[in-house]
Amino acid sequence: MAEFDFTRVGAVPMPRVEEFEKIMTAYGRDMIMGILVLIAGLFIIRLLMKPLREGLARIIKTPMAAANTANVIHLLLLSGVVSAAVIEVGIDVMPVFRLFMVILLSVIGLMIFLRPYIPTLPFKVGQTVKAAGLLGKVEATTFLNTRIRTFDGKVFFVPNRTILNDIVINYHYTPTRRMKIDIPIRYDQDLMKAKQVLEALMIEDPRVKKTPRPVVWVLDMSNGFIRLGGRCWADNLKYWATRVDLLEKAKLRFDNEGIVISYPHMGVHHFDASAEDRALEERAAAVRRSRPPTPEEDEM
Repeated sequence: MAEFDFTRVGAVPMPRVEEFEKIMTAYGRDMIMGILVLIAGLFIIRLLMKPLREGLARIIKTPMAAANTANVIHLLLLSGVVSAAVIEVGIDVMPVFRLFMVILLSVIGLMIFLRPYIPTLPFKVGQTVKAAGLLGKVEATTFLNTRIRTFDGKVFFVPNRTILNDIVINYHYTPTRRMKIDIPIRYDQDLMKAKQVLEALMIEDPRVKKTPRPVVWVLDMSNGFIRLGGRCWADNLKYWATRVDLLEKAKLRFDNEGIVISYPHMGVHHFDASAEDRALEERAAAVRRSRPPTPEEDEM
């Protein structure tokens, strides 16, 4: 019976080891230097991109153009770092450079020609929107979801497919927005004076736009009060602060002018029945007692 050679278990053929040693002896230093150049370059690019994006956002007014410019610069820096690493290894850089240029031009071409057919979100980072039943500011967007921070500090990650299938209100799509200042007053108050006070209040505020001119209408005369509706325009960024200030000033100004602000209420009036009404009620009761009951009344 032949004996088994345990020294051959797990052994690596010597020619492969010798070949690896020759490669490392000849190119080991260059490969290590290439890897170090690649790591250092990627680290430097990561440090540079954040202040670069912030600077481009201040220089370029359009956020989309600033983001596209930053992405192009990022790709060019990556190409330079990879090219430097390839040169350090000792490989011919021209084929690698051509490959990167082909990939870069292909990506740019696809973005230009396919952009009209790619669904895009109807808002940008930093805008205030109402989407998927949430009102807040968009903090970040990815291919899969959108991060929205509501005004009470909660952060929601909403799938983009939910946003694309829902109605979205973008409060930054237009530079200005119309606000509603509705004030109810009692029926016995001076209507024209109340309208003049509310209109003057809106005109005096410097945040309210002069054009279109602020107006006051009588919107409703029910539920025990007259509802005045003030309408004016302000910048989107100043909308909420302007509206709450106008509501507070309207209450104080109406109090100073002696105009009473009403509230929804219902008036109940009680009248005593007259002798004639009581006689008619007694006569009807006597008639009901004198006639036989109907089948419906028996069931009741």
